Amino acid sequence: MAAGYAELLRTRHAARLLTGTLIGRLPNATAALAVVLFVRAQGGSYVLAGALSAVYGVCTAIGQPLLGRAVDLYGQPRVMLPAAVVSALGMALLAVVGLHQLPLAYAAMAIAGLFTPPLEGGLRALWPTVLKRPDRVHAAYALDAVAQEVMFAVGPLLVTVCVAAWSERVALLVINVIGVLGALSVVVSPPSRQWRSEPREAHWLGALRSPGMLVLIGAFFFVGLALGSIAVAAVAYADEHGGGMVSSSLLSALGVGALVGGVVYGAREWPGRPEGRLRLLVALLALGYLPLVCVPGVVGMTVLTGVAGVFLAPALACAFIVVDRHAPKGTVTEAFSWLVTAFGVGSAAGASVVGPAVERGGAAAGFAVAGVGGVAALLVLVVTKRFLGDPVRPKEVVLPAEIDRNGAVEPGFRARRQA
Repeated sequence: MAAGYAELLRTRHAARLLTGTLIGRLPNATAALAVVLFVRAQGGSYVLAGALSAVYGVCTAIGQPLLGRAVDLYGQPRVMLPAAVVSALGMALLAVVGLHQLPLAYAAMAIAGLFTPPLEGGLRALWPTVLKRPDRVHAAYALDAVAQEVMFAVGPLLVTVCVAAWSERVALLVINVIGVLGALSVVVSPPSRQWRSEPREAHWLGALRSPGMLVLIGAFFFVGLALGSIAVAAVAYADEHGGGMVSSSLLSALGVGALVGGVVYGAREWPGRPEGRLRLLVALLALGYLPLVCVPGVVGMTVLTGVAGVFLAPALACAFIVVDRHAPKGTVTEAFSWLVTAFGVGSAAGASVVGPAVERGGAAAGFAVAGVGGVAALLVLVVTKRFLGDPVRPKEVVLPAEIDRNGAVEPGFRARRQA
């Protein structure tokens, strides 16, 4: 698979788009940790840190599909770069006002979240144009999931280095400046400037008119809840076990575990329908979260968090394929952005719930929230199994125009129902 990844990255523009997108998403990927460290340095409580992170997560969740729809309508450069700049200015406002004026702090988090650019969905919309072949596009989804785990592994360490070298305030500023540069690198590239979405049917629900998309959103809300709670619980665990680099080490181990899992998952083509495979991967993901409540010593906890991350990247890569199969035509960026929204809302909910849980029961209670989130994600996929079936029922005739860019059939648009 390493050779396959190398071949993909040698494709013109592929490495630049992947790298630029990862760098551009750095502020979003590190926001939970950076905000918690900043609030704690300012003398704020875990509850306040969770509340600010929740505002950021909820506003990101609101902004992603709206900005994704705008990208589908107006193109990437006209939406992505202005959004990245405004989002960075929101984080800069938080760094400047601190906790002395809480209404301004909450407003800053709302601005930063609402204008977080949908770079993740934008990249997946670009892959078919850049790579041309459906099999290579699906391989790129696996590469995408693996590469972003590198970011989740390196990002917390970068935040910690900035804090150690300067301060929590400077860390917020540096991370967001880097994010703007990453977004700039993407939107000035030829594929981004030339990309246009497929024609779409006018419908106010957009990608949400697909039942399969609703199931994915529900399931990955709870996956996001688990990840958001782990970010805060890791800081609480560090406070109980000497502080320093412990929280960053745990989050980096989580990312490294996902990286390893993604590489192994991408080493072969898997038989069967991706919907069934997704249920299995989420079941294994939930199983990995449950032992975190044991909160052993630092070495043992690092191992447990690494194991907990193993099935994250495979689950994400599989979910990308399922999105491709179930998203209505012409809603590609919006559909992928809804998946990001599910993570954002879930992460915000996790950060909000885990704060009081940590205050009452310590780090173990915080990690218990993650276990509950993983199990809930699995239950959503199991209970709604019939809604995440094949995009088109057997024996129905599909017109050529109804086939999406990657060979996936668009749900709900069958020959006898065409206007």
